[in-house]
This record gives sequence, C-alpha cells and structure tokens, in this order.
Amino acid sequence: MVSIRALVRRFSLVERADLSCCGMTVAQAATIEALALEGDLRLGTLAQRLGIDTSTLTRNVGRLKDLGLVHTIPDPTDRRATVARLTDDGRTAARRVARIDAEFARSVHTALGPDGAEETLHVLDRLLAAVRSASEGCCPGAFDHLTPHAQPDRSSHDHG
Repeated sequence: MVSIRALVRRFSLVERADLSCCGMTVAQAATIEALALEGDLRLGTLAQRLGIDTSTLTRNVGRLKDLGLVHTIPDPTDRRATVARLTDDGRTAARRVARIDAEFARSVHTALGPDGAEETLHVLDRLLAAVRSASEGCCPGAFDHLTPHAQPDRSSHDHG
C-alpha cells in the first residue's frame, strides 16, 4: 500500500513539474488533451470526462482562453449550451503535452530494461483496471479518454 501511494505521489509531482514548463496546470493539460483526442465538447460533457466539477472546468477553460489555447462557441444544436474548441495554438500545446508524456514513458520503459518493462506493463494493466474500478463510484468514465483501448497493443513496445 505504501508503494502505491508513493508511486501516485511521485507521478503527480513529475507531472506537475513537466507541465509547468508548458505554462499550464495538470487539469488544464488534461482539458486540452481531452479536446485533442475527442474534438469539440460541451462543457458539461468535458467536465464529466475529466471527472471534475463544472465550476472547476469553467475556471480551467477561462485560463486556457486567456492563453489562447481554447475558445468557446454556442452549441449549434442547443444555443443554451457552450462547446469548447482548441485553437491552432491549443492543438500545438496538446501535441507538446503528448510529447512530454511519451518521452517520460519512454525513459521509464528504458530504465526498466526489456524484461522488466514487459513484466511491469503486465502488472500496470492490472493496476490501471483496479484504479478504474475503484474510481467508477465517484467519477464514472472519468479519464477514459486517456486509456481508450481495452487491450493494450504490445507489438510496438511503445507503451507511453
């Protein structure tokens, strides 16, 4: 149990440090990542995907708008609703965040070595399934966009 808490804490610290160079918070990075993966989303749907309160999302989107990464438009099917959309700069930032994530994953994969990486990835799949199961009660479907595939593709060895 101590190891899991330490792992979660360490990843949280690393993620914050990596993203600080991009001038955004972890929540803001998750927002642009979700929009890059899923396209334009209603704010309510986006908040649900991210597992955050709509007021938190509204603040994040406001900051991302100030940074020129996101803009909002009325939903074409319901003018009372608002849709978030990445700007060109937002798509560039989303690619930069994805590149940082991939580089970090590659460095961990390399440090584990080929045998350690395969064993760790097998256990990691089980850990991710357990985390998803444990979080379904509080935030159903939250962060599913980050792991959209049910069965990871082990053929490429790019498990980032």
